[in-house]
Amino acid sequence: MFALYKKEMRSYFTGTIGYVFLVLYLALGGAVFCYTTLYSMSSDVTPFYTYMLIASGVILPLLTMKSFSEERKIKTEQLLMTAPISIKGMVFGKFLAAYTMFAGAMIFNSLYFIVLNYYAVVKFWILFGNLISILLVGMAFISIGLFVSSLTENQLAAAVGTIAIIFFFLMIGLLSSLLPSNYFLRYILNFISIFTRFQGFVNGSFDIASIVYYLSVSGVFLYLTIRVYDRRRYE
Repeated sequence: MFALYKKEMRSYFTGTIGYVFLVLYLALGGAVFCYTTLYSMSSDVTPFYTYMLIASGVILPLLTMKSFSEERKIKTEQLLMTAPISIKGMVFGKFLAAYTMFAGAMIFNSLYFIVLNYYAVVKFWILFGNLISILLVGMAFISIGLFVSSLTENQLAAAVGTIAIIFFFLMIGLLSSLLPSNYFLRYILNFISIFTRFQGFVNGSFDIASIVYYLSVSGVFLYLTIRVYDRRRYE
């Protein structure tokens, strides 16, 4: 698994995807920080992470769209499945490489608030809560992206499909807000909404149920990806 992880990390920087992702994500992070913090003259970190959560739904598929789609397109998928590595190792190796890229970029973006603390008071427990939350959300987004990438050899289709699923999970929270508070359906929609779960961290509190939810979403989509390749190996 570690060998595949190194191969995937190297591929991000021998091609253009890694650079495009980092430039877009870091530039967007800087722009969002200027708008939500410097322009607004506010040390509240929550708007920054809320905007970055939505942006991640669009940008993260850049990291995952080629993970398995490219292997199928250039006919190296069979080599992976016959290599001395388990299907789980193959999936987790690709997952960890994409997650390393995302987590590194997100942590770098968070350094703005370390600098800001010299000029204004930043509530670090709220900063930490928001950062942990978006790192968990990123884990779920990447798992979704890997699953969609395993279903097609078209990278554009993988990216669009991933964005569609991610925004379905995000928009569920908006849909629930349109329903009366006493509707049981509203409770169900809030339960599965990624965005609603994110709100539990904005005050620096750690919602164990939300942590379990994000880990569960990640686990389900990684499991589905493994099942796709388990079935494909024996076809």
